Amino acid sequence: MNSNGVVEWAVVESDIGPLLLAATDAGLVNVVFHARPEVRDKALDRLGGRLGAEPVTSPGSARLAEPIRQLAAYFAGTLREFSLDLDWSLTGGFNRQVLRELASGVPYGAVAGYGDLADRVGRPGAAQAVGTAMGSNPLPVVVPCHRVVESDGGLGGFGGGLETKRRLLALEGVLPQPLF
Repeated sequence: MNSNGVVEWAVVESDIGPLLLAATDAGLVNVVFHARPEVRDKALDRLGGRLGAEPVTSPGSARLAEPIRQLAAYFAGTLREFSLDLDWSLTGGFNRQVLRELASGVPYGAVAGYGDLADRVGRPGAAQAVGTAMGSNPLPVVVPCHRVVESDGGLGGFGGGLETKRRLLALEGVLPQPLF
């Protein structure tokens, strides 16, 4: 992205806490969990440095309107597949390949193993590298890294925390809803 590009951002409330959403003219570029002020400020500093543009707060942004609408519909249980323009500039190489496969190949209500995803991108045995790709996902929820689990049935790790992963999988009907 060139230095005169604009990055617009807003924080929206969700069922899993505040989410920072950031978009460029190419599309949604970043989703950040637990976007309370300290986390938000660090994420914006990092984003500005990586994209070479100062992020601008813009809660009424036309660029963010559709991501905000679709995320609200997802958390309401009425949207099962995101159809957003995504800016993939915060990831590249193997990580981007794995995340694109995840976005297109693991639908709502389904899960895949780390090893399975490695096989799908032609890198059998690269399960650990897939885990690294999930951990660096700049677009969680929209690019559903919460749907990647361990082959033995364990949840695996999750950048938003395991409770957040459980809640997303429960929303999609993969896990039972918590009792309280």
